[in-house]
Amino acid sequence: MSSNTEKYQRPSAFEVRMNQLMGKLAAWGLGPAYMVELSVRGRKSGKIYSTPVNLLTVDGVDYLVAPRGTTSWVRNARAVGEVHLKRGRKTETVRLEELVNDAKPPLLKEYLERYKSAVQRYFTVQAGAPVDAFAPIAGDYPVFRLVRN
Repeated sequence: MSSNTEKYQRPSAFEVRMNQLMGKLAAWGLGPAYMVELSVRGRKSGKIYSTPVNLLTVDGVDYLVAPRGTTSWVRNARAVGEVHLKRGRKTETVRLEELVNDAKPPLLKEYLERYKSAVQRYFTVQAGAPVDAFAPIAGDYPVFRLVRN
């Protein structure tokens, strides 16, 4: 599912600080209900890394979308195969199944529609575009289905 030319949009120093703050809020159970703190073991260092993510729930199934592209959490999750999600006192370990590009367009559209104010700047397609507009860019955005044990 990953390509040879993987897209990644590096966060600014301000965005790094905001992500740290939002991750802490999510871990404490504060902030929007869809936001959780994702933790994953580093594929090389073994160190635990954390970042806030927005869960996308469609038809009762939860997904993770990486709007910045192939980030560190994506590379680590691919290597390890699972992540830890924390919101307040609840922490769960989930396995991830990466979706093929053909399955991504409706989920990318839904993700952009729901979280437009936070993620539009990472998408070359505008919110409100038809689902078929997402097919050419699907390879730029990793999408994972959460598999709970």
